[in-house]
Amino acid sequence: MAIEKVFPMTKEGKEKLEKELEHLKTVKRKEVVERIKIARSFGDLSENSEYDSAKEEQAFVEGRITTIENMIRNAQIIDSEAAQDGVVTLGKSVTFKELPDGEEETYTIVGSAEADPFEYKISNDSPIARSLMGKKPGDEVTVATPGGDMEVVIVSVQ
Repeated sequence: MAIEKVFPMTKEGKEKLEKELEHLKTVKRKEVVERIKIARSFGDLSENSEYDSAKEEQAFVEGRITTIENMIRNAQIIDSEAAQDGVVTLGKSVTFKELPDGEEETYTIVGSAEADPFEYKISNDSPIARSLMGKKPGDEVTVATPGGDMEVVIVSVQ
């Protein structure tokens, strides 16, 4: 029997996935079914781009629903409050500065299911997060990135 992948995430991240799943099932699915009905009414399906487009969207929506259901079923809720204070762990926000004179950057380390760099949430699987995990303020860390090694110092952990 295959081992299911565990998806570490915050309580808020799980709630966000649950809302997306609800929207996909109750709203998006119905919209796509309606698009397919309309496209079928145009007649010949062999050269009906509206029908093809609607069927592709339906496949995407159903795939996303399956993915989210799997993520929720295998969610492992992160309790960042229970983690040791001052240590970089899943669910904590870490502020670091690139050496020698970079600007401070703050990211929250989350599971891959809720990573969103635009919201300053990075996956625990990312090179930066993997390098910072278990470190404390004041620690200097070498981060191996695709663009080359980067030296950072941890300023704070919340």
